[in-house]
Amino acid sequence: MSIICGLPLVECVYCLACVRWAWKRCLHTAGHDSETWGFAATQEFEPVPRLCRYILAVYEDDLRNPLWAPPGGYGINPDWLLLRKTYKDTRGRAPPYILYLDHDHADIVLAIRGLNLARESDYAVLLDNKLGKRKFDGGYVHNGLLKAAGWVMDAECEILRELVEKYPNYTLTFAGHSLGSGVAAALSMVVVQNRDRLGNIERKRVRCYAIAPARCMSLNLAVRYADVINSVVLQDDFLPRTATPLEDIFKSLFCLPCLLCLRCMRDTCIPEEKMLKDPRRLYAPGRLYHIVERKPFRLGRFPPVVRTAVPVDGRFEHIVLSCNATSDHAIIWIEKEAQRALDVSLSTL
Repeated sequence: MSIICGLPLVECVYCLACVRWAWKRCLHTAGHDSETWGFAATQEFEPVPRLCRYILAVYEDDLRNPLWAPPGGYGINPDWLLLRKTYKDTRGRAPPYILYLDHDHADIVLAIRGLNLARESDYAVLLDNKLGKRKFDGGYVHNGLLKAAGWVMDAECEILRELVEKYPNYTLTFAGHSLGSGVAAALSMVVVQNRDRLGNIERKRVRCYAIAPARCMSLNLAVRYADVINSVVLQDDFLPRTATPLEDIFKSLFCLPCLLCLRCMRDTCIPEEKMLKDPRRLYAPGRLYHIVERKPFRLGRFPPVVRTAVPVDGRFEHIVLSCNATSDHAIIWIEKEAQRALDVSLSTL
């Protein structure tokens, strides 16, 4: 009799636990991640839309006759394009990239494209990792991304050294999206650790903008390089929030939304204190810029705002159950909303 009476109690506890999870998950919105952060200054966010367009330009075969340019164009002078590396040139060691000398903004820019779903070599870079597999400068990094960054460094070291010495007042900027963001972030750390290879370039002249970044370095490195690396996240983007090893995501038999829901359920059951104590856990790198344009229980997009911080106790720890979790990862949307946010900021000055 006691067993029979106990069954409804177990069922009730189980149902209450499910309701609690659903309530907690459904009420968690992207705005919660950055609600305590300050607003980004116009000047510090100004390069983001421009660098997004430079990354988009990597997808073009001929910048004099672009096929996919946004309405305002890429803002690139084809005569200032110094080199372009394709998959054939990199032999699958790194994603394609361009090197551009931006005289208008006193900037030497190396822009790296994102993941190509049709290229096995990109998956090879992405999947060459186990959580916290590679040690670097007292922390842990994504192994494949660091190897790709090392290849780019070796390939372009000579021309980069010539440029930073020829233009001593120019900044050396690495920018990338998705897979390219991880390579760019790792490359900026490699450069800082090997500044002698670039004519002893000052650390303050090196910077990185990781657009829709993968979680690619341990928390101590993410904070230590916050003066160099800047990560830009649009609203609900899933990738900066996905601590699951990337090989588990792209080798999974589940569709991506299903996998994100399963991961979301699992993370809800793990205390955040336990997650943060793992020194091998990887995070979005550097200073974070969060573009927020949607509000809870309200339809449509609103004038975007940009919040920024250098969190030292975790960053984007929970996946947002949103129909925009994958679309907010697209570089086209990020460029558009970053420009809107910059225009809004400029209009208030």
